[in-house]
Amino acid sequence: MMVNSDLLLRSEIRRKPRVCAVSYLNTAPLVWGAVNGPQKGLLDLTFAVPSICADRVVEGDADIGLVPAIEMARHGLEMIPIGIACRGPVRSILLISDRPFEEIRTLAVDSGSRTSVQLARVILARKFGVSPTILTMDPDLVGMLELADAALIIGDAALALDPAEIDMPCLDLGEEWVEMTGLPFVFAAWSGRKENLKPELTELLKASCLYGLGQLDTIIKEEADRRGFSEDLVHQYLTRNICFLLGDEEAAGLALYLEYVRELDGAPAAVTETGIHDQTTGSR
Repeated sequence: MMVNSDLLLRSEIRRKPRVCAVSYLNTAPLVWGAVNGPQKGLLDLTFAVPSICADRVVEGDADIGLVPAIEMARHGLEMIPIGIACRGPVRSILLISDRPFEEIRTLAVDSGSRTSVQLARVILARKFGVSPTILTMDPDLVGMLELADAALIIGDAALALDPAEIDMPCLDLGEEWVEMTGLPFVFAAWSGRKENLKPELTELLKASCLYGLGQLDTIIKEEADRRGFSEDLVHQYLTRNICFLLGDEEAAGLALYLEYVRELDGAPAAVTETGIHDQTTGSR
């Protein structure tokens, strides 16, 4: 049976851009316009944990995704300057230990974010002089600490914990990074293959984010109700802990992070600096 090439071309033109976002609270402002605003219906939007989001982009199942920083670099993806970063305490990346940090030999991690795992390794190595064995398991603090000296809790699971009530040594890794380097930390950004970062797609994502930032009061109320968090916590998190528009300082922080990862024993040799895509010209 012959397939009409014109039909195939028209089908490709009509296909919505495939976008994979992260299912955590910090993504809500980025996709608010695409889910609830003027950009609704213009994207084929799916949600996953950060590591799966990265895999979908790399495997060609998504045109662009909210990809963890380490995966952008590993796979040579280009990013647009919209994502998830912090300029101080992040609140949603906690390293909790049942002993002094200098004595950590095993670290239990959630497989959901490879960037946070590498950040923990960098901070433990550079500040405390330890390189623990990494154990991957479900994000259950009690279960993790039964099998390891320390646990890395990320995302909404970390937000559900109150660091002030944790009777063990606890580090906010965003805060530790900024104190150590004086630079912001970039956890993830919209990223994809260069050929997929079409100007119309990047403009849609930018517009969705700007719409979300203008609707923060609504987002805070709805997401607090949906996720079972207090409105005060969500307000603090989305307005003070997280920043979404990435500039030169974020780019410098990302470059330094990748340099530190390269210096770690056993770090993948393929880690190289990621490119930042110019939304106006479509070039690097």
